[in-house]
Amino acid sequence: MIKKIALIVVIFQLSACAELQQVVNQLPNGIITNDQIGSGLKEALNNGITNQVSKLAVEDGFYKNELTKILLPEELQKVDNALRKVGLSSLADEGLKVLNRAAEDAVGEAIPIFVDAIKGMSFTDAKNILMGDKNAATVYLQNSTSAALYQKFNPIIANSFQKVGADKVWTDLITRYNNIPFVNKVNPDLTDYVTQQSLKGVFTMVEVEELDIRTKVASRSSDLLKRVFALQDK
Repeated sequence: MIKKIALIVVIFQLSACAELQQVVNQLPNGIITNDQIGSGLKEALNNGITNQVSKLAVEDGFYKNELTKILLPEELQKVDNALRKVGLSSLADEGLKVLNRAAEDAVGEAIPIFVDAIKGMSFTDAKNILMGDKNAATVYLQNSTSAALYQKFNPIIANSFQKVGADKVWTDLITRYNNIPFVNKVNPDLTDYVTQQSLKGVFTMVEVEELDIRTKVASRSSDLLKRVFALQDK
């Protein structure tokens, strides 16, 4: 069986679709078609969205998730540290929270963009993903959706900052920091930063689900997923 699967891997990578079909027809579980392979990959990506990305679109979805929590940009870490040293920890915490709230507001817009990208996946895309690196599906979504996601997220995050008073919070925070003696003054524009960090968080969670499905048979929640991902098992 191991030799048969290894042979399938090689042929999957090097052969045309017709040759691939001749091989997969010999699998012990019966015929698996090109359409089923594509459907299995689409199901896996949809699972990543349903099981992981949607969790980010609720209150504290980013803020209480250590994999995605948005911290201050590196150049502003000194702001956080300085405020805590002078007894302003609650203000620093509030500054972090509003960054994450903005991301939580925006991430709901990712789902329809992901769905469109998944619908547009070709069999060649599916084949390359299935037999590619352990994060190949995540990379496919990054390449297919990042530009559209940025365009959706950025104005929502800017609006969220205004809606929850983040502009006031950050003005207050930075003003107080700048009033600390002998510090270098800072004046950050955080909208782009939070947009980029939001995208990073989204793809982090997609990758978590992808790795789960690739490495844990128990995470393949349907017969189709079990049959399709058996092709990439070593």
